[in-house]
Amino acid sequence: MTRKRVLVTDGTQRSALAVVRSLGLAGHTVFVCAPRVPSLAGSSRYSFAESAVANALDAPEQFVSDVSHLVERWRIETLIPITEASLLALLPERESLGVLIPWPDADTFRAISDKKALLATAASLGMAVPRQLVLSSQAEARALDAALLDYPLVIKPSRSVGEHDGQRVSLGVRHVAGADALRAELAELGEAAYPLLLQQRIVGPGIGIFLLMWNGNVLATFAHTRLREKPPSGGVSVYSESVPADAELVERSRTLLEHMHWCGVAMVEFKRDAGTGTPYLMEVNGRFWGSLQLAIDAGVDFPALLVAAASGESVAANAGYHVGSRMRWWWGDVDHLLLRWRKDVAALALPEGAPSRWRATLDFLTFWHPHDRNEVFRLKDPRPFFRETIEWLHRR
Repeated sequence: MTRKRVLVTDGTQRSALAVVRSLGLAGHTVFVCAPRVPSLAGSSRYSFAESAVANALDAPEQFVSDVSHLVERWRIETLIPITEASLLALLPERESLGVLIPWPDADTFRAISDKKALLATAASLGMAVPRQLVLSSQAEARALDAALLDYPLVIKPSRSVGEHDGQRVSLGVRHVAGADALRAELAELGEAAYPLLLQQRIVGPGIGIFLLMWNGNVLATFAHTRLREKPPSGGVSVYSESVPADAELVERSRTLLEHMHWCGVAMVEFKRDAGTGTPYLMEVNGRFWGSLQLAIDAGVDFPALLVAAASGESVAANAGYHVGSRMRWWWGDVDHLLLRWRKDVAALALPEGAPSRWRATLDFLTFWHPHDRNEVFRLKDPRPFFRETIEWLHRR
């Protein structure tokens, strides 16, 4: 293995921490940058140094300038952007930065991040996708007769990072149970949220298929299921478990990524309809995901494999991983429980059959399960957990 000097962006993200720990243990010299320091990943013993940079979402040009300065100052060879905003800012500047960024070009990244176009492509390949109505602008939203739609619905931006008049905003998913709720939600959204997807709500377990593709070959495969999420109706995983990768879903994922000329890591997200068993494609994230540490713990070291492959080293396809590994993001799980007690079922948009508050509490209080690990707290690297705890308490 050739040791590299690697810069990891967005040190406030849990995925950045997982990348830093992975690459540090693999022998690379790892640096971190973040909008605020000290950061979660920068607090790790595996971070050689960290520096503050502009926020990639609010000031992308200044962010690129700051990163360029660090690349020169720290003699960086490989750059690992973590968030979509960072990738959108850095990929077009790959040549001027003069470092290895193990991702496809900016146009390919934009294409795979566009849910509207992605789902259309997936449907053309024979994959099941949720029914949806596309609203291209605020004008179309105002002209919409909300009473004619079938509910419940999920409101999704076509892109997680919206752009309008040179401004970028981070956008999330919203659930609505009826026409009045839809009108209220649409009234709050600015033009940057469009195009917007009004999507059939699929109730059932979420299934993540994680792949590393390089030069047309699948080098690593992993799958997990979400046991709890934040918010409880569906969001980021706070408690998850590694499961066998469904061969059919892996093949569908590979076909889709290959069709889109993807090279690198990707999370392909499905939801299996609880009533019919049909797996619906929901989205593809062409970047490292929040629960990355679970894959690494289970035996699939995506960051180390990606850097090795991108550096031209011979990388054998990953032979497998441990099924049944579980990972809990402690403070995310606490937030999950607090939401269950602060809001009722309707306010949380929970599906029928969701665990009661007391059941959720008992599940939370089951502190130990075989093969459980805490995502952030590690005995050999405890400082990130203390940093996260301080920040969590400050937000309260």
